[in-house]
Amino acid sequence: MQSKQESIKKQDSHTHHHLDHDHNHNDTIISHHHDHDHSSSCSCGHDHEHTILPIHVTLAGVLFIVNSFILDQIYGTDNMISAFSALIGALIMGIPIVYTSVKNLFKGVLSINELVTLAVLAAFASGNYQTAGVVAFFMLLGEIIEIRTADGARKSIESLIKLAPTKARRIVNGKEEEVTVAQLQIGDVIRVRPGDNVAADGVILSGQGSFNQANITGESLPVDKSPGDEVFAGTQNLTGVIEIRVSRAGQDTTLGQVHNLILAAEKTHLPIMRIIDQYMQYYTPLVLVIAALVWAFTFDLDRVIAVLIVACPCAFILATPSAMVAALSAAARLGILIKKVSDIELAAKINAFVFDKTGTLTYGKLVVNRLSPVEGIQPAELLQIAASAEKYSNHPTAKAITYLAEKAEIELTEPTDFAETAGRGITAKVGEKKIIIGRAQWLQDNGVAGDFLKSVDLNETEGFSLLFVASDSKFIGWIGLQDETRPEAKESLDELLENGVRRIAIVTGDRSPVANRVAKEIGCEEIIAECLPQDKVDFVAMMRSRGYRVAVVGDGVNDAPALAAGDVGIAMGAAGSEVAINSATIALMNNDLRKLPFLVRLSRSTRSVINQNFLFGTLFIIFGLGFASWGFINPILAALLHNAGSLIVVFNSARLVRQGEELGGIQLDETNSDKK
Repeated sequence: MQSKQESIKKQDSHTHHHLDHDHNHNDTIISHHHDHDHSSSCSCGHDHEHTILPIHVTLAGVLFIVNSFILDQIYGTDNMISAFSALIGALIMGIPIVYTSVKNLFKGVLSINELVTLAVLAAFASGNYQTAGVVAFFMLLGEIIEIRTADGARKSIESLIKLAPTKARRIVNGKEEEVTVAQLQIGDVIRVRPGDNVAADGVILSGQGSFNQANITGESLPVDKSPGDEVFAGTQNLTGVIEIRVSRAGQDTTLGQVHNLILAAEKTHLPIMRIIDQYMQYYTPLVLVIAALVWAFTFDLDRVIAVLIVACPCAFILATPSAMVAALSAAARLGILIKKVSDIELAAKINAFVFDKTGTLTYGKLVVNRLSPVEGIQPAELLQIAASAEKYSNHPTAKAITYLAEKAEIELTEPTDFAETAGRGITAKVGEKKIIIGRAQWLQDNGVAGDFLKSVDLNETEGFSLLFVASDSKFIGWIGLQDETRPEAKESLDELLENGVRRIAIVTGDRSPVANRVAKEIGCEEIIAECLPQDKVDFVAMMRSRGYRVAVVGDGVNDAPALAAGDVGIAMGAAGSEVAINSATIALMNNDLRKLPFLVRLSRSTRSVINQNFLFGTLFIIFGLGFASWGFINPILAALLHNAGSLIVVFNSARLVRQGEELGGIQLDETNSDKK
């Protein structure tokens, strides 16, 4: 694990800084310093430090405090041994808190640390060392809870690092050699054995395997892959020995891009957090004024200490980051990458969706949907003849036919005398018969007689491709192909409407009959067809000018301008696509459209949880200050309540982690659809 971290540190010093502090909480004093805008702990969001005692030192301090209470029971409350034991415990746990606050003040930063320090010092000044020790312990415990909670995003980075192997088996001149991942270059051939994690993105040259790629695409079930299929760094090969030609290595891999996106998301702020940062500098002086007034009217130092403790707004400050960490975790588990945390809040306000058609609502690849043989020929026989003849063609229609035959486990015959005429068709010998496949005119040009179109009940203008098949100059049937609509599209769009989306439109560069057919299948009433990229941008701009909050969904390749024009751009099938990841604000690592209504629900749930947390944090401070001022809460109870409030906020936010579990057990046939 350490060597993996070192390799990442060389590539990304920012990551180096963040990963270092998370391993040794139990071994050394940890002081981490935020050098970006986003504080990851319970703080005011400013550039201040947190110091956590090692566990054994903290326990020593606790033992001294506990010992003082025991001695009070044995010898009475006024004994020097008990007071000395409490003093030692309070000093052990209180000095780091005071030291951190002094450092913050020298930097010109005023934060909630100073409130805690004043509370501890006031307890010391009153001679109540037990109270000082107990308060210091609970505040240290609170900081541990807060830092552990807010560091959830960095845990994601560490889990990504664990996925990437440090070594790879490179094939050179037929021999296998072990090299570091950093040495891999585009074009290298690597061997991956069963149980190994893939070291780089690439294409399978030989072998077949089943891959667990949940960490990249969010698919819960393994995906079978064979020569020609793409594999991603960090995914695990479960079965079979395969050889892969490297297409992307190092930080350029999909895993590397995901890692960089998590870092980018961590550094961003929600608008509400920027407001908190702006006003928090006035909060500490206000609390000090309240504490001074309590002292002026009561001369009760315990009340002043309790006021300072309950005024620490940890529950309030944790309201947003804890919810965001939970939401980002839930999204990442399902293969949804969010570049900025503010996009989670923005997605909750989306009330219009604009969809590209090809590759988004459809697979973007042809698939056989009709086999129509003449009388006396079985569909399987027609498929076997056509697939055998088309075996060596790279045309999309040929690939669709051979894929269907493969899936149906039909044994193909080796063709001979294969010849292909671009845009028209092929001829080949299958066994002793000459097979001709292509458009109707191609068969007629090759001497095949008959009215081939008479039996066709499909309309080519609606996006269907027709292939006519002849054997020994005799017409034996036709095959219909189309770009198939994704089966989950209708259900997903219906869910979006149920979730309050007011307008859904398909905007595509394809022909109107094709767009209308797809729209009819999925139940979409608004279709804009035959659009250029600029027309898509203009349509999105028009919708935004009418007050809609627009999410644009596309495949990220030719839709980049439209994705950038929307309030939120969502790229489909971003796994392995640098263009898709860079062009959108949110990237779906696979093509499951059901993730869209989930994203809307998640964002709205997140906003609701944040509002609940804020309300609780605000009421906690208001009532806490009131009860402390009236003397109903002593300093020790105040410290207990402070940590209880933080935990309530954390546990409330943690409910978001389980969002989307209903999608975890269902997997669409992405691999097969890609081959289509």
